[in-house]
Amino acid sequence: MQDEAVVLLSGGLDSTVCMAVAAQQHRLWPITFAYGQRHAREVEQARQVAAHFGVARHLVVDCGFFRDIGGSSLTVHHLEVPLGREEAQLGTDIPSTYVPFRNGVFLALAVAYAESVGAATVFIGVNALDYSGYPDCRPQFIEAFQAAVNAGTAAGARGNPITIAAPLLHLDKAGIVRLGARLGAPFELTSSCYLGGEVACGQCDACRLRLKGFREAGLADPIPYAVTPAAGP
Repeated sequence: MQDEAVVLLSGGLDSTVCMAVAAQQHRLWPITFAYGQRHAREVEQARQVAAHFGVARHLVVDCGFFRDIGGSSLTVHHLEVPLGREEAQLGTDIPSTYVPFRNGVFLALAVAYAESVGAATVFIGVNALDYSGYPDCRPQFIEAFQAAVNAGTAAGARGNPITIAAPLLHLDKAGIVRLGARLGAPFELTSSCYLGGEVACGQCDACRLRLKGFREAGLADPIPYAVTPAAGP
């Protein structure tokens, strides 16, 4: 019998590869958040990814809190999403696309869901090498959150703490792409572009990191782009 696992599924590249990893040994309970993101198209892609994996239930949560508080160019449409940043700039600062403590909020809800369905693991597809610079994607955040889960849940108090699994944490984007290809992750169903169009822009941080990963992995990205930037030096 497979163990139960909750998976944070955004519909993007990393969370889909994380889902493929979790599917190797677990029965999946994916959870997706509609939080007013301008790239809301990824919620529909998450539905398609969940269907691909044949899950019994895909929970989509309306998290209007982030729409209400603002503070990010992903949820406030008059703020500009950075476009055309050089690869060397990515991860060196905290860009305007950072959503305040998003992963902390999402993980807290996912842990609550895990307790309710009896899941022993919560999977999250954060990575700390090729990323946009979000502080809630770093190893120290995952370690601190794990300590909070151990101390603040019934499962932890009973000696069976829920594990926060971040299998992509120390992989670069090329490593994530290679892993996903090896596991048969449905790249063609994913959406990464922050602008959320039918065709990815190719210029935002998410597009540039994704394209970098496929290029360095020696594989073709199956989704269309309006612009495919030239490789850096």
